Amino acid sequence: MNEHHSQGKVYVLFGFIIFGITLFLIVIFYRALFDRHLPKLQSSDFDSALRGSIITQDGFNIASSQKLYKAMLDTRNIDPNKKELFIKLYTLYSGDDPKKIRKILNKKGTVTLSYEIDAKGAAYLKELSRKLYRKKVFIPYEDPKTGIVTTQGMSIVESGEKRIYMAEDTFTPSIGYIKKVEKDGITKVEGVKGIEKVYENLLSSTQDALIKGPRDLANTIILSGDADLSKRIDGYNVVLNISLKLQKIIEKMINERANDLLAKEVIVGIMDSKTGKILSLASTERYNPSNITRNDYEALNSSSSEYAYEVGSVMKPFIFSLLLKENKVNPLEIINTYEGKYKLGQRIITDSHKNAFLSAEDIIVESSNIGMIQIVERLSAVDLYNGLLDFGFSKKTGIDLSYEQVGLLPSITELRNKTYRATLSYGYGLQATFMQLLNAYNTINNNGVMITPRIASHLEKYAKAYKIEEQEIKTVLPIEVAKTMKRILIKVVESDKGTARKARIDGLSIGGKTGTAHIATVGGYSDKRYNASFFGFVNDSKGNSYTIGVLVREPMKPYPYYFASWSALPIFKNTVELMIENGYLFPTPTIKKSQKEDEPDTRIILD
Repeated sequence: MNEHHSQGKVYVLFGFIIFGITLFLIVIFYRALFDRHLPKLQSSDFDSALRGSIITQDGFNIASSQKLYKAMLDTRNIDPNKKELFIKLYTLYSGDDPKKIRKILNKKGTVTLSYEIDAKGAAYLKELSRKLYRKKVFIPYEDPKTGIVTTQGMSIVESGEKRIYMAEDTFTPSIGYIKKVEKDGITKVEGVKGIEKVYENLLSSTQDALIKGPRDLANTIILSGDADLSKRIDGYNVVLNISLKLQKIIEKMINERANDLLAKEVIVGIMDSKTGKILSLASTERYNPSNITRNDYEALNSSSSEYAYEVGSVMKPFIFSLLLKENKVNPLEIINTYEGKYKLGQRIITDSHKNAFLSAEDIIVESSNIGMIQIVERLSAVDLYNGLLDFGFSKKTGIDLSYEQVGLLPSITELRNKTYRATLSYGYGLQATFMQLLNAYNTINNNGVMITPRIASHLEKYAKAYKIEEQEIKTVLPIEVAKTMKRILIKVVESDKGTARKARIDGLSIGGKTGTAHIATVGGYSDKRYNASFFGFVNDSKGNSYTIGVLVREPMKPYPYYFASWSALPIFKNTVELMIENGYLFPTPTIKKSQKEDEPDTRIILD
C-alpha cells in the first residue's frame, strides 16, 4: 500500500516536471516566433549626397552646399524629473531660446526641436544625446495601442541641403540661382538660371548613401558583416575660367562708372581671343542668390545673353568685312559722303563729321553712316543675310548661360529693300545681344576663326579633372580679310580722327569700334534714351590676346556722356588698365612722348 502511494507521488512529481519543461519550451517558442513588443535591434543611417560646388579659376568656392539637420525626439521618453536639465543642456549646445524649447516639449509625442542645424552643430548635439542617454534622461515608454516599449533618445537627422554663396552678389547674374525641391522627404536644390541651370545634370548629386545594420543600446549602427551599405555619390564641381579677384575689381569699377553716368546698367565682358575663355562677365545689375527679394527680380536675367538691342555703329565692321570677303571694296578707294548729309527715302541722314569724301576704311575710322549706305549697296540681300548669319547673328553663341536669346535679323526679302539695307549698315533694323557682338569681334581678332565662348573651364571630382564638351570652332573670314579688318579697327584707335582714340595705351595693340543707338519706343526712336557700346580687342607682344566688350544701357548723364566715346569707351580703357595692373597684359616699353603729343585730347568725339 505504502509502496503504491510512494510510486504515485513519483508519477505526480514527474508529471509536474514534464509540464514545467513543456511550459518552458512553449514560452521559449513563443518568444522566438512572435512579436514581444520590444524595440527593434535594427537601425539605419542616411547620408545624403551633396550638390557639386562652383569654383573660381583662383580656387575660391563661390557656390557650395551644406548639409542641414533637425533635432527630433518623443517627449514621452523624457524623464519628467530631468526635463529642466534637458532644456538647460540642449539650449547650451544649440543656442536656442529655452522658452521656445520648453514650449515645444509641452506637446505630447514626436516633436522637432530645431531645423537648419549645420554639420558642426549636429555633431555637438549627437554627442549631447549620448551623454543624456547615459544620465538616464530618457526613460522607456510603452505605447498603449501597440504595447511596444521604446527608449528613444534625441535623434539628429538630415533634413536637406542649403546652398551657400560665399561671394554674395559677385558673379551674378551669370552664376544664377537655385530653388528648393523635396525628394524622399529631404530638401534638395535645383538650378533655375545661369551656371547653376546649365550644369544642373552635372552639379546635382547622383546617389544618397544608406547604411542598415544592427544597433547597440545607444542607437549606433554596428558596422558588422550584417550591415548593408550603399555608396554616396556627390555631384561634380564646376571650375570657372573667371578669377574672383579680377571679377570683383571689374564689378567695383563699373559700379562707380554706372553711378557717374546715371546708367540703368553697365556690362563688361573679357574673352581670351585664342581659347574662347570668358575671363570676366560683369554687370551692375546683381543680386545675392542666398537672399533674393522682389527688388531683385529684374536683375535675375542676364542682360549679356538675354537682352537684344539695336546696336548702332558697332555693326559696321561686320558689313565691311563681308565687302572685303566678296572683293566688293578696296579699303583705300574714295567714297562720296556728301558733306555729311544724305537723303534716304523721306529721312535726312547726317554724319557727325562733315566730310565730302572719305576712303573706304576711313568710313569705319570716322564712323560715317552715309559712307556705309553707299558701300552696303554692293552686297546682295542673300550675301548680306548669309554673311551676318556666319558671324553668329540671330543664332545662339553657345555660351554656358541659360535662356540665351538670338536677337533679330531682317529677312532676305526685307534686305532687298534699299532702306532696310541702309539702316542695317549702321546698326539699326536688327537686334543682337552683347554676347553675339563679343563673339563676333573675337572672330576678327582671332584671324577669322569663331570659337564658342565658355565661362566654365572643366569639371572636378575627387581631385580629378574632367573635360567639358568640346567648343565649336569654325572659320568665318579668310585670314587676310580678318587681318585687314583688324588693321582698320586699330586705326580707329590710333588715328587722330578715330572715334576710339581715347582708348590708346602705349605699348599695346588696341582696336575696336564705338556705337551709340537710340532706343525704340512706341512713338518712334527716343531722343533721350540711348544704348552706348564699345567692342574691341587688346594684344601685347607676349602673345596675350583679349576681346573686350562694354555696354552702357541708358546713360542719363547729360550731353555728351550718352555717346559711346564718352561712356563705354572710357570703361573699356579702365578695364585694360586693370588687366595690366593684375598681370594679364604687358605693354611694351616705349619712348616717352613729347609734351605736345602728351597733351589731353579735348576735341568732342560723337559716336
